[in-house]
Amino acid sequence: MSGGGTSGRAREAVLGPPSLVVGVGASKGVPAEEVLTLIEAALRDAGLSSASLAHLATGDAKAEEPGIVEAARRLGVPLVVHGSEELARVEVPHPSDAPLAAVGTPSVAEAAALADGGELLVPKRKSERADGQPARATCAVVRRPAPHTHPRSPAN
Repeated sequence: MSGGGTSGRAREAVLGPPSLVVGVGASKGVPAEEVLTLIEAALRDAGLSSASLAHLATGDAKAEEPGIVEAARRLGVPLVVHGSEELARVEVPHPSDAPLAAVGTPSVAEAAALADGGELLVPKRKSERADGQPARATCAVVRRPAPHTHPRSPAN
């Protein structure tokens, strides 16, 4: 189905139970709309649905950033916060000097998404602003590992 007027929803995969984590990094004062537009585009471009979203994740330095908090509220998911030291220990494919200088970790979005493990589905991407100014938000999408059952459990 590739109609010009469709939103792409017919091609989205809905994973249940919710298993997607979106890690979010942002500059101070980022508007919720910029964060939401970025998250929605990342999910849409990967063929994923926001209905599969378990939570947003970020670093402690951004825990009270109004744009991130509001984005989580509008998406109807919790915001999980990880400490900068914890994020600094997470191996990421796209480390950067900017968050290292600002908050003490070479990654916020990818590291927050990967902090509890999982498969990186959408590497770090930046928001795009209509005014041509630098991006103020980043996100990355991870599928959390499925709950593990012991090989000898009755469920297997």
